[in-house]
Amino acid sequence: MAQSSDKGSAKNTDLYVEQFERFAPQAGVPPWLFPLRKAGIARFAELGFPTLQDEDWRFTNIAPLANLPFKPSLQYIRNGLTVENVTAFAFGRLQSIRLVFVNGHYAADLSNTARVPAGIHVKSLAEAIKSDPSLVEKHLARYASTETNAFAALNTAFFQDGAFIHVPEGKSLDVPVHLLFISSSKENGATSHPRNLIVAEKGSRLTVLEHYVSTADAATFTNAVTELVLDNDAVVEHGKFQDQSLQSFHIAAIHAHLGPSCNLISHSIATGARLSRNNIRTNLAGEGVECVLNGLYLTKDDQLADHHMVVEHAQPHCNSHEYYNGILDGRSKGVFHGRILVRQAAQKTDAKQTNKNLLLSENATADTKPQLEIYADDVKCTHGATVGQLNEESIFYLRARGIGKETARRMLIHSCAGEIIERIRHKPAREELDQIVWERLEANPLVAANQPATGSAH
Repeated sequence: MAQSSDKGSAKNTDLYVEQFERFAPQAGVPPWLFPLRKAGIARFAELGFPTLQDEDWRFTNIAPLANLPFKPSLQYIRNGLTVENVTAFAFGRLQSIRLVFVNGHYAADLSNTARVPAGIHVKSLAEAIKSDPSLVEKHLARYASTETNAFAALNTAFFQDGAFIHVPEGKSLDVPVHLLFISSSKENGATSHPRNLIVAEKGSRLTVLEHYVSTADAATFTNAVTELVLDNDAVVEHGKFQDQSLQSFHIAAIHAHLGPSCNLISHSIATGARLSRNNIRTNLAGEGVECVLNGLYLTKDDQLADHHMVVEHAQPHCNSHEYYNGILDGRSKGVFHGRILVRQAAQKTDAKQTNKNLLLSENATADTKPQLEIYADDVKCTHGATVGQLNEESIFYLRARGIGKETARRMLIHSCAGEIIERIRHKPAREELDQIVWERLEANPLVAANQPATGSAH
């Protein structure tokens, strides 16, 4: 089998195709799904793994991932997990509807769906394919493009389960839906392909917390795809918290199709994985859309966290704002690539994009590439990016007001994280993430002061 490198373009896909030929006949899918799977593996074989020669991947070397043995997790194995284990994770004690997945498979005995109101669907995708086939077929794989994304194509070929959420017209969920994905394998190369489909119909309301964790330190691979569909006037808050083992690899795609006058705020908080990449695509397909993409990455040691997004304005009178901050330590690396695409029809667009990177060590690096691609002439679009260590002028300003140097440094570092966390609308989730981020920062001797913490990250 060919070996992928950071210089070459070896496709390294033979083993994946062979595994698919064994997997597909046993997948037990309805007739309409098999052609999607077949097209997915064909597209993956054609594209191969991206290399540093691919413009969209030139800052992110995935050779260590491509060279892993491919061992798809095809069966549910509980691995001794209990409900007590689940509640010990972040959001575990939150009042919520909870779906738990272990290595990509739904764990009904660890989940809690008692709070699901009548008429609203919150269930595993595998179950929904059987119970609501027409609704799933209408939306599944219609928004997450596999044309240029080899990992989304691979997910389409191999996914077995994930979450299905459908909120009908005018309905609301008063508690958040917590989607907990646990990677428990101790085997290098163990791979799961979670697939989530979230449909919010006209005037509906929903909060979703998508959460990835590990219970073992192994070089596992999570390859997730989430499709979000918002109809007219729907309001959705979506949060993704990736906190997996520092030996693992995490690639995710989030694709959102946004109808007229809907409101989406989506957060990406990345603290885990040796290498993580979030490919985010939003299509503002109706007039009057409000869209906020909000992200924070905390990295240390040799971690790499990559956010790559395209925000497409296809219709007029839409607003989008992207805010991504990174705090990087050790030899870690942050990558941000954000493109705002404004189609000719999208007059009166208001789009803003900012990326701030705070380097806590001399060996940490950040590569940032904000872009504007505008084909309309009546728009307001701005973008900006910063990379550097703490601003000495800001430290001087605080010291001039009687604040000690170390406390001033600490305040500025926490505020970099806090301005992202404070945009989370769901208060209990915001407070929990605020505390987690505070504790992670305080664990760094470059951040923590001699005195105990006395405030929040913001």
